[in-house]
Amino acid sequence: MRRREIIQAIGLAAVWPRQASAQLRSATTKVVKVGVLWHASNAEEEHEYLAVLIKAFNDLGYVEGKNVEFLHRYPAEQAERYGSLASELVESKVDVIIAVTVDGAVALKQRTKTIPIVFVIVPDPIGAGLVATLARPRGNLTGLSLLANDVSGKRLSLLKEAVPTLSRIALLVTPQEVNASRSIQANTRSAKALGLSLTTIEVATPDTIEPAFLRIEREQFDGVAAGGSMLFNERAKLGASALAHKMPTICIVSEMVPYGLLMSYGQDFPDYFRKAASYAARILSGESPADLPVEQPTRLKLVVNQKVARALGLSLPTSLLVGADEVIE
Repeated sequence: MRRREIIQAIGLAAVWPRQASAQLRSATTKVVKVGVLWHASNAEEEHEYLAVLIKAFNDLGYVEGKNVEFLHRYPAEQAERYGSLASELVESKVDVIIAVTVDGAVALKQRTKTIPIVFVIVPDPIGAGLVATLARPRGNLTGLSLLANDVSGKRLSLLKEAVPTLSRIALLVTPQEVNASRSIQANTRSAKALGLSLTTIEVATPDTIEPAFLRIEREQFDGVAAGGSMLFNERAKLGASALAHKMPTICIVSEMVPYGLLMSYGQDFPDYFRKAASYAARILSGESPADLPVEQPTRLKLVVNQKVARALGLSLPTSLLVGADEVIE
């Protein structure tokens, strides 16, 4: 090799790593767009999970203002806004969308077959028509599945353990929510198996919560089971009514319990949002949602509010308190 060729070869060898490094930096600093379709009215109402989600993305290397842009949309529990905001996110050409609830996931599925969607709080992804199977979703949606309906029997049995005189139970349901009918069916079967009489009471809007509890007290129910995204959003109002009418109430979401509910049994929801961010990051790295299995919970969380128990005049059994993941004193 001639001297000039040797010099040229050495020069190219020195330049190539710098070019490769520049290309890598360019790739890693590309700004990706992540849409998030929530369910409440604003960021303040979603603060308990919004902060968890943003931190989870940050921990995975997606830093807002640097290499990721978040497009948050808040439908305020209004069916028509789920549709219009889903369309807005699709038209914004985001790279991936987080659908927080089943209503949002359904609205998005109706509007795109190409943009990847990661759902978070969905009791029955197959029943809702979101995926073909849990193991192989096959479409553009994947995410996390709740056991809200599957563990309704366990939830009611825990309430019965806390309230030994439990005989008549009211199930609060928001009728317009996608999962409402399946929740009614699951809880009705579970109540019958436990020898409980269950009555469904519809709470379509926040201002129907207090009238529902007036009826529950008047008709002398012994306890309440509550669920759904509207009631989560109105957890302060729900808890206040439950306490005012001295009604032991159980729910799915532990973050609702401090507001005046007796207990909760269900998934660890902050962990669900962390996992949703992880799914989105895998998709942004090139994996297909069609091949990412829907994850089912491996751990359920029991939270008991001892302060509420005392206000209701209940003496909770030691077995229940010992078995709880968290006891609010």
